Amino acid sequence: MTAYVFPGQGAQYPGMGKDLYEKYPAARELFEKANDILGFRITDIIFNGSEEDLRQTRVTQPAIFLHSVVLVHLLGDHFSPSAVAGHSLGEFSALVANSALAFEDGLKLVHMRALSMQKACELIPSTMAAILGLDDKIVEEVCNQIDDIVVPANYNCPGQVVISGTETGVYRAMEELAEKGAKRTVKLSVGGAFHSPLMEPARKELFEAIANTSFNKPSCPIYQNVTALPTTDPETIRNNLIEQLTSPVRWTQTVQNMINDGITRFVETGPGKVLQGLIRKIDRTVETSSFILPEH
Repeated sequence: MTAYVFPGQGAQYPGMGKDLYEKYPAARELFEKANDILGFRITDIIFNGSEEDLRQTRVTQPAIFLHSVVLVHLLGDHFSPSAVAGHSLGEFSALVANSALAFEDGLKLVHMRALSMQKACELIPSTMAAILGLDDKIVEEVCNQIDDIVVPANYNCPGQVVISGTETGVYRAMEELAEKGAKRTVKLSVGGAFHSPLMEPARKELFEAIANTSFNKPSCPIYQNVTALPTTDPETIRNNLIEQLTSPVRWTQTVQNMINDGITRFVETGPGKVLQGLIRKIDRTVETSSFILPEH
């Protein structure tokens, strides 16, 4: 059984998707439709901008979503996954891929999500840090004991948890976790504290937009970040999508559950190979690959 998995923020690189735009008329059509929906030429930034240009949340999120969805679109009828999952932002790409969300609606939600997250980031100095080489439980315990907002935000793979919170909370947690034996603590160059309580203003904004968006019954189950469990129920999908902004991404648990349910092959659909690396660290026995378009 094959699952298609979709990357989140951090997978972007300048020029991604330019080859698809130039080679496939169907890809060009989707990219141009995105320019119209967004009200600015995101293609100019993706294809010709610098890494710094692409790192702005308002650009990064729609850019990665667009690249992932264009790939699925080009595969057409050949796209028939047993299940899908996405890492953070990638969950929106996955929901368009399994027909739970229309492309236009998905892009509008991603754009709004990016802008509302950016706004929330500006309210209070906040950040994220990767903690390497410690048991999840130790990371959780240290975060719980700190008298400031700091929480586990991404369970990426065994021995790699990203924490998120106020700058003072994250720095204090990094110090304490280093003392507890973390191999490394690495501050991430992100705009703020994603997947933490500090995203509550963004969650409130997104709540209304998601509540007013129509969701269809998907063509296959999606394993969602908040629960790490599969669902095909539009209402459950909607609620989990809203909770995702202030809840941790349970990627380790998601992949483990997918494997337990019979998935033996994971195809990363979008820019980069971040998820393949994480999946191999979770379970070396499964097959991982990048998305390859069939020769016409």
